[in-house]
Amino acid sequence: MACPPEVTISAVDADGEYPGLAGRAFAPVAAGRSAAPATAGSVLQAAATCWLVVTGLGQSMFVAYLLGFYGRTAIQGRFDAWNQVFPRSHVAGDTLHDTVVAMHLAFAALITVGGLLQLMTGVRRWFPRFHRWNGRVYLVSAFVMGLGGLAMVWTGTHVGDLPQQVAISINAVLIMLCAVMVLRHALARRFALHRRWALRLFLVVSGVWFFRIGLTFWIMLNGGPLGFDPDTFTGPALTTIAFAQYLLPLAMLQLYFYAQDRAGPRGRVLMACGLFASTLVTAAGIVAASMMLWLPHLH
Repeated sequence: MACPPEVTISAVDADGEYPGLAGRAFAPVAAGRSAAPATAGSVLQAAATCWLVVTGLGQSMFVAYLLGFYGRTAIQGRFDAWNQVFPRSHVAGDTLHDTVVAMHLAFAALITVGGLLQLMTGVRRWFPRFHRWNGRVYLVSAFVMGLGGLAMVWTGTHVGDLPQQVAISINAVLIMLCAVMVLRHALARRFALHRRWALRLFLVVSGVWFFRIGLTFWIMLNGGPLGFDPDTFTGPALTTIAFAQYLLPLAMLQLYFYAQDRAGPRGRVLMACGLFASTLVTAAGIVAASMMLWLPHLH
């Protein structure tokens, strides 16, 4: 369902910075060298950028839904409306639980926007101070969201069955682990590793979003809820999607790293084809999620 963007990762230049997309795609080929590796690299970079643009649009729609539904109903004092789309998200009289859920939703919107801004090469190069401070806020938000996710799963918001709860818990632990690794490599000024772990963090943080577009794509593909019970929200299809929401993106990212570092022109072009195909599936999932989950609640 997902594929990894790496528009901000490339060879380190003399200043310790990383050239952006334009520097990679349009750099002249050295005399005596074949143009094939440069062309394959450009195709791979274009495929990653295409996925990032589609994902950015889809995640922007998700943020609009969070603010337009949860934010609007919260301002109106209609917290019970949350239960219509998020079972047991509001429990009357349980202030601690309701606060944790509200913070989780707020952090979800915050880090979705923050994550997209962190991936933009222009923001990093033209506004480095904002990039650093936004990165700090992003890391703290991600870590808190991971803790909040664990708290919701095991203290009140029992969504799905035990396998789904385990999958969500693993996702939360991975978020916190990746956040620690991003900070560790940044402090050590190992910027290449820092950026790779930042991409991993972006993908695992986006797990909730991947789950939604994956589920709605599955429903659209099969013309209905095949492989799970919509009333109990359990079944093998949901269990598979719950684990795939972060394992599949991470696997695709690792393949992308391998293609970028070690593969020849054919391997890079093959990986680019996989990314373009994944972009089409991602776009279909975004359309399905928008029509089924997000747009109906913005009226």
